[in-house]
Amino acid sequence: MKDILARPPYRLVLIAVCAALSACGAREQAEPPPRPAPTVEVRPDADPAVWTAPGVIAAPESMPLSFRQAGLILQRHAGLGDAVRAGQLLAELDPELWRQNLAAAQAAHQAAREALDVAERQGRRDQAQGREGLIAQAQAEQTRAQLAQARAQYEQARQALARARDQMAYTRLAAGHDGVIVAEQAGTGQNVAAGQPVYTLAWGDGLEAVADLPARRVAGIGPGQAAEVEPMALPGVRLPARVREVARAADPASLGFRVKLRLDAADPALRLGMTATVRFRAPAAGAPRYTLPATALFHRGDGPAVWVVGAGGALALRPVEVAAYGADTVTVAAGIEPGQIVLAQGAHTVSEGQRVQAVPYRPHAAAPAGGGR
Repeated sequence: MKDILARPPYRLVLIAVCAALSACGAREQAEPPPRPAPTVEVRPDADPAVWTAPGVIAAPESMPLSFRQAGLILQRHAGLGDAVRAGQLLAELDPELWRQNLAAAQAAHQAAREALDVAERQGRRDQAQGREGLIAQAQAEQTRAQLAQARAQYEQARQALARARDQMAYTRLAAGHDGVIVAEQAGTGQNVAAGQPVYTLAWGDGLEAVADLPARRVAGIGPGQAAEVEPMALPGVRLPARVREVARAADPASLGFRVKLRLDAADPALRLGMTATVRFRAPAAGAPRYTLPATALFHRGDGPAVWVVGAGGALALRPVEVAAYGADTVTVAAGIEPGQIVLAQGAHTVSEGQRVQAVPYRPHAAAPAGGGR
């Protein structure tokens, strides 16, 4: 054996093998340990099944009440919250000017009526005398012209009297329906223009809740959708309701879309104008969504992806489907599963198969996973 080892070729081979083994051991010892990497666990987003909006209790129908002509409000006979009957007098304008106009119209009408009576009697006499040839043809034609003029003047006076009577009647504001006064817009002694609201009258069977929703919410609301209404004055009371109407255009003032909900059964303690919280229930959820930090997303040529931490801390790139982008988050619809660990930062500083040490992700914390690509 000593002779064999003593031979130069065998000695050289043995030395080479030992050197190779030493080099491999040195490389294994020199491999750096996995670097800490901020990670998050994939968890389904909470189902936003219920969301709320401020609302107010209202009647199914309402309309502003106004005078049909301008004037000074002399008296008001109803106030906020009053229950009124159809035809009930609510307010009056100062009628003095219109009373004078009516008196003048009545006098003009009476004069026109008398003038027409005279013209008609003259016409009958001239017609009879004309048949007997007792008057000239020119006189008969003149009489007919005067009669036609008297009739036209009488018709004008009759129409003027009708307008004056209407104007006098328009000084009185009456309720058009049985209902409740829910708003007052003008008071006694105030000058109002024709059509300027004085009251708002609400009426109809049952009660409703009215809410103005932002555009991002109204898109998922439709007639018949279930909801709950919780009056602020009745804590703990939740009344079932259904959407009756959704506005097709935003309100110019609030920029919200008005939604009207019919209460299935109104509480006797409810009053018009009460504020309430309207609870809408979102449609049944479909596939789960997962919200991750925006820094977890890896952008590549064929679409977005994330790094999933596998066994032993090895990274694997997984393509994902993004449902929505937030200010500092991203919502993933597919490509990952609950329970998986995803790299939260440093997505563009790692490579496939690289090993990392997972540590909890803290927003705004530094130190993304290192290691060149």
